[in-house]
Amino acid sequence: MGESVVEIDLFVEDRAHEAFIGAVIRRIAREMEKTVRMCMRSARGGHGRAITELKLYQRSILKSGGFLRMPDLIFVAIDANCKSFNAAKKEITENIEELFADRSVIACPDPHIERWYLADVKSFARVVGRQPGTSRRKCERDVYKSLLASTIAEAGHPPTLGGIEFAEELVNDMDFYRAGKAERSFQHFINDAVSRIKSA
Repeated sequence: MGESVVEIDLFVEDRAHEAFIGAVIRRIAREMEKTVRMCMRSARGGHGRAITELKLYQRSILKSGGFLRMPDLIFVAIDANCKSFNAAKKEITENIEELFADRSVIACPDPHIERWYLADVKSFARVVGRQPGTSRRKCERDVYKSLLASTIAEAGHPPTLGGIEFAEELVNDMDFYRAGKAERSFQHFINDAVSRIKSA
């Protein structure tokens, strides 16, 4: 009897989301001894594009009459952008059709995904070689993207992808509990992802 594969479709804002969310899924699956196959459905064009693609995708599956496959899980990630985690999550849930509700995992980094890269400062320092500076939560766009990129550069690494290239290493070394205590939006995501992947 062949090993079962968990089919996962992803809708995210950009490459930073794609790299980080994908790494989290792979780690959780590996720790549960599950095999996952991921298909990136939207990873360019930002917040609005991810939601638009999600709606079109669901509509296509529902209208196909079973011709198009239904994934085991769909992951949807958009930044909260300081609207609050609950407001961002509501925007996603309002655009998920009933048939997909029980197989959806929602990620809303607050305010931006780069804070999740930096969430476990001890692990970050081990992987990158330098601990990121801490600051009060700020909503300005690119604050955390700049902090991530500058810390990577200060550690002596070539500034290639601004930190995205460390996603897999950071996630694999990260203490999810410690990161979740630092970033509540990450804790919500991890709890949901673990539960959904376990039952898939």
